[in-house]
Amino acid sequence: MFTLNCKGTLITLEHPVVMGIINATPDSFFGASRAATSAAALTKAETMIKEGAFILDIGGQSTRPGSVQIGANEEMDRVAPVIESVKKAFPSTLISVDTYHPTVVIAAVNAGADIVNDISGGRFFDNMLSTVGSLNVPYICMHSRGTIENMHEKPQSNNIITEILDYFIERIDACNQAGIKDIIIDPGFGFGKTIADNFALLKELESLQILRKPLLLGVSRKSSIYQTLKITPEESLNGTTVLNTVGLMNKAMMLRVHDIKEASQAIQLYQMMK
Repeated sequence: MFTLNCKGTLITLEHPVVMGIINATPDSFFGASRAATSAAALTKAETMIKEGAFILDIGGQSTRPGSVQIGANEEMDRVAPVIESVKKAFPSTLISVDTYHPTVVIAAVNAGADIVNDISGGRFFDNMLSTVGSLNVPYICMHSRGTIENMHEKPQSNNIITEILDYFIERIDACNQAGIKDIIIDPGFGFGKTIADNFALLKELESLQILRKPLLLGVSRKSSIYQTLKITPEESLNGTTVLNTVGLMNKAMMLRVHDIKEASQAIQLYQMMK
């Protein structure tokens, strides 16, 4: 069991939960996740909550390979109004902001975000961790390599689990020194990893429990599924559910997904099996 202090509200994670993806972007890799306006985001949020979403993850910058990097101001303009509208309509639902910009973090938390989800693990901007620490919100720290420009390159890894453990030991210490109290670990499926790396990581996911942090699994409709099966992201729901189930059996505590109902059902069946 894990606890998270979300701006003064203590959240207890007694069993796995679902995080729904809402992209305030025009170019995220899965079109059905896009909600470019507050009205569209509210409709999507309502459906996700009814289907069992515990957290809504709202982002304004696509991080798919080949995506165009926008500036912090434009990203802020995309996410802050959406977060504010969703939080006002659904005040009891947790919202995370998916960003690696410290200025976007501040605007998002002021608009109502409860959690920061950072693909960079605080490496892209020196003041990212100190900014999160000053706001007293939980932090999702993801494993990635390189910089904003080359984070999707796939250097060979002799042992992906050892590399990730070493990375998180260092990053957790940096987070603690910055005053971040609640840390969630995201191994970063699909970011700078080969398909073989991703499957090896999923197979050995339980070994990351040594870090004593809740584990987030983000495999929803990603290329390891559709390239392996030679299908499209739109056809990858079944594959996503299979890998989510493997992740649950290997101690994932959060499923970050596009499809809430199916992920919620996977958790229900997993809990019944236990």
